[in-house]
Amino acid sequence: MSGRLRLSLLVLTLLWLVALTPASVFAARAKAHRAHRASKALRSRRAIAARQLTRSSVFGERVVRYARELLGVPYVYGGSSPSSGFDCSGFVRFVYQRFGITLPHSSYADFDFGRGVSRKALQPGDLVFFHGLGHVGLYIGGGRFIHAPHSGTTVEVDSLNGWYSGVYDGARRLAAPVLHRRHGKSVKPRNLAPLARWLLVLPS
Repeated sequence: MSGRLRLSLLVLTLLWLVALTPASVFAARAKAHRAHRASKALRSRRAIAARQLTRSSVFGERVVRYARELLGVPYVYGGSSPSSGFDCSGFVRFVYQRFGITLPHSSYADFDFGRGVSRKALQPGDLVFFHGLGHVGLYIGGGRFIHAPHSGTTVEVDSLNGWYSGVYDGARRLAAPVLHRRHGKSVKPRNLAPLARWLLVLPS
């Protein structure tokens, strides 16, 4: 039997098997394939969300650690540095500026930054707002926040569950800045000179 005949018989056999296979089998396989792809995409999205959540949590903890170093700095209206003193928005502005995020010197304008988060989902580093957005502080975890309250006080920690609970207006979460790593080795461009010479000598 020649090779061409064997190939023809093989093709006919495959066509015969396909013809005998119920359409429901193909439909079931296609459905299973789509389900597998959807499950894979869902796992990928969840993994990305988990990495972003971890990065945000670590960033927030760093922000809080730095904010705690400023405990005791006097409240000064319009102040935005440890040497001049802080008002509420000047305090959070100074803290976040340390990490490459520039906020306005206004609690009202600060509320336009980041994304809103519910009170039960608060994480360290979130901005918390009070008094019709007229006051802002930094959530530090455990139902507490750090802020520069008012004249005659210093930067201090207060509870969200006490008096401030009645004037609480919401919270915003700022995204951790993305830092691009610089690789130690530079990537050398490919040498295209041999290809150029070869193209130049091609017959027309």
